[in-house]
Amino acid sequence: MAGLIHDTDEHRAIRDSVASITNRYGPQYFLQRGRDGGDIEELWKDLGAAGLLGLHLPEQYGGGGGGMAEAVVVVEELAAHGMPMLIWVISPAICGNILAHHASEDMKQSWLPSIADGSRKMAFGLTEPDAGSNSHNVKTTARKTATGWVLSGSKYYISAIDQCDAVLIVARDADHSTPEKSRLSLFVVPTDAPGLTYQQIETSIVSPDKQFTVFLDGVELGEDALIGQAGDGLRQVFDGLNPERILVGAICGGVGRYAIACAAEYAKQRKVWSTPIGAHQGIAHPLAESHIAVELSRLATARSAALFDAGESAAEAANIAKFAASEAALKALDQAIQTHGGNGLSHEYGLSELWFVTRLMRTAPVSREMVLNFIAQTSLGLPRSY
Repeated sequence: MAGLIHDTDEHRAIRDSVASITNRYGPQYFLQRGRDGGDIEELWKDLGAAGLLGLHLPEQYGGGGGGMAEAVVVVEELAAHGMPMLIWVISPAICGNILAHHASEDMKQSWLPSIADGSRKMAFGLTEPDAGSNSHNVKTTARKTATGWVLSGSKYYISAIDQCDAVLIVARDADHSTPEKSRLSLFVVPTDAPGLTYQQIETSIVSPDKQFTVFLDGVELGEDALIGQAGDGLRQVFDGLNPERILVGAICGGVGRYAIACAAEYAKQRKVWSTPIGAHQGIAHPLAESHIAVELSRLATARSAALFDAGESAAEAANIAKFAASEAALKALDQAIQTHGGNGLSHEYGLSELWFVTRLMRTAPVSREMVLNFIAQTSLGLPRSY
């Protein structure tokens, strides 16, 4: 299906590589693992072996030396084959970018090659029950000791920690914070560390990437667990959050493409009174409108990735891409389900089961309301609302 994005030869080769791997598994593989609570370890290792997990990470640490533009192609293409993969956004993108920018040389050497080849994964622990959009208000606390650090607190809606070897925890630094202002520090915490436990949150999301509450009860860490400078975590976190928004745009662009492609094929094949239903404008026009919205969101996502890779401010563009893509993907998916009639709700077609993971993107990693707040205040110069 032609679109507005014009790929370079390199990006076309990346798409072809992703398609070659995903076609060996098929969308039902991904859906079935999500239904059964299974993992996708075979697929993950194949992606790692093909260089499709670390192509945006530095070459000296096992990556491909590319940028966010290349990451967007991979993540979008996975979703366009029915595989919206949250763990890709979390481990290689958020954690990988933060480590690449701020970790010590030893930590980079230890973690980045194994993230890039798929042999290890890292979860991301920022959100808390009382600190969702307000990242400054985290209550999980890190206290300095004679030999390192002790972390206590909890994290909420942490994706895929059951698959991961460690979790990157964002904590309030007790030594650098004041009652008026919290200062954050970042730590790599092994998931088997004494005092770290987690409990699955039952949701309607059908995905191999489950959601968890994470508890940190006096978790002791060495000095080498700290990422970068103590108390400087907020700045460090944003080297992960803008990629997160960009790649959520990519996931949604891929879901939109997948939904529209499924619907268009069904509308060509399904006949009522000897006429393909796609010949009727009541079917054709909403699909065409959905295609337009998805393609515009893909352009916004590509633009935000280009700004990020150029070292320019990407905050506005990343938020616009995330907003536009999540809205467009939901509309496209809803129209695809409608086009299929009753079949849109059947397991055979696998469209309805994409609904909740796509709906999640309207709320996370930043809600549409907070995106609108940001655009109103920073782009339009309107008074701050919170």
